Amino acid sequence: MEVEETGETRTSWSFVSGETQSILCDHAGKKRKQDSTPEPVIRITEDEEQEEEGEMMSDHMKDLEEPSNKRVKPVAKSNSLTGVIPQVKTPALKRIGMSISRSISFRTEARPLPPAPLRNRTKASSFPRRRNSQCWSDTVESHDLTAKEIKRQEVIYELTQGERQLIEDLSLVKKVYYEPMLKLDILTESELGQIFGTLDSLIPLHEDLLSRLERLRGSEKTVGEVGPTLRDWFPCLGAYITYCCNQVGAKALLDLKKQEKKVEEFLRLCQESSFSRKLDLWNFLDLPRSRLVKYPLLLKEIQKCTPPEHPDEDTLPEALEAIQDVVAEVNKKTGEAECQFYRRGLHYLEESQRLPEIQQSRFLYCHGELKNNKGQRLHVFLFELALVLTRPADSGHMFNVYRQPLPNALLNLEEIPDGEAGGGGSFRGAFTGGNDKVKNCFRVSSRGRSKAHPYSLQANDSFSKQQWITCLRQAIVQSRDRNAQTSLHLEPALRHIADLNLSSDTEMADHTSR
Repeated sequence: MEVEETGETRTSWSFVSGETQSILCDHAGKKRKQDSTPEPVIRITEDEEQEEEGEMMSDHMKDLEEPSNKRVKPVAKSNSLTGVIPQVKTPALKRIGMSISRSISFRTEARPLPPAPLRNRTKASSFPRRRNSQCWSDTVESHDLTAKEIKRQEVIYELTQGERQLIEDLSLVKKVYYEPMLKLDILTESELGQIFGTLDSLIPLHEDLLSRLERLRGSEKTVGEVGPTLRDWFPCLGAYITYCCNQVGAKALLDLKKQEKKVEEFLRLCQESSFSRKLDLWNFLDLPRSRLVKYPLLLKEIQKCTPPEHPDEDTLPEALEAIQDVVAEVNKKTGEAECQFYRRGLHYLEESQRLPEIQQSRFLYCHGELKNNKGQRLHVFLFELALVLTRPADSGHMFNVYRQPLPNALLNLEEIPDGEAGGGGSFRGAFTGGNDKVKNCFRVSSRGRSKAHPYSLQANDSFSKQQWITCLRQAIVQSRDRNAQTSLHLEPALRHIADLNLSSDTEMADHTSR
């Protein structure tokens, strides 16, 4: 079993009924509760095999010399199961917002494992450096805590260790990536400033929390009350707004610079080195955001393990509310920054394509690649108030607007079931490769717009199609509600004018003269 690490260690807790205790363990299964009565393993050495062969040959010769009336039961051959480890499932914490990607690969040999004991292999320099998977229970010799309190201490210990590891990683990024790239003139100081943003200012922030958590540990290495500390510290994470808002442009610039040979070669050498744990630069730059969305998860786990009448019973909900407010604000501001970034990258081929709904949009519901009914790949943006179809331009993150954008409030959405006959030639050939069946398709059109034709679009798979349909439905409902609320807040005279047709000049004149 090999485990590829991608940033910080995610944790989960496995529970075993009966006499066993609950143990905090990571996804790689580094801390497992082993069965108390393992099955005996029989190993046959080469000398024993030769001796057994000799005995069998002598018995066979005896059988030839003198007949026997005894019935001999044939011995069934058995394959050795030495070294085969049963797979253990571990529950994982659910993700909030943008998820934290992890990759666990299991590789097994097709042929039986050799019976000889495994030798300890020396660790090569190219192997990723492993994180210390030590649990809280490993740091104490003895305790008289209940299983629930042990789990509480494990979660608090994971919170503390996560801070320590984040500080190490952020310091590593500064020392191994930023400073060498600046000294070697691989990137300019301005470019490095755009890519790394305010990363340097986050290190003392987390050093402060780590210091506070370590002061809470008593002589028995247990933490009593942790709620007030977290409640008072979480508002400091408002500094993440600036860093996360910069990430959209930082990722785009980094992807662009990776096309240069000297940048690509430097980043590749760093990733192949042992200190990187096989992570690339962007994995490190994304660690703060990943850490931010993990705080509510850890806090909820601490709450579950906190007994009634504990001092933390009142302060933990306050701390959870504080961190959820921070995460919500960071998500909101990051969404606005992302929307603004892609809005600036739109290139309009006609002036009529510049809908006011595009400029008024504050966030993106989603964006990604879809195919039209001609089989052309389009990059589609679902802004807050408009749907925009584009074709990627040759220069960086620029997009040429394709056809006429559609206001969300006027959208009609039609889901096309998989396997429906293509008919009419709009799907045939382009979506199906010559067959008469279509998959993962939907159609959008606009009401009351003569220039806007229906767009038939195809997603890469069924999951992507469902995501698009869900976002489109949400965008349509919210845009229409927004328009309805705007109409209600108009002055009576303006509301009357808004309801008039363009041909009602006489009626409008009569109303304004009153």
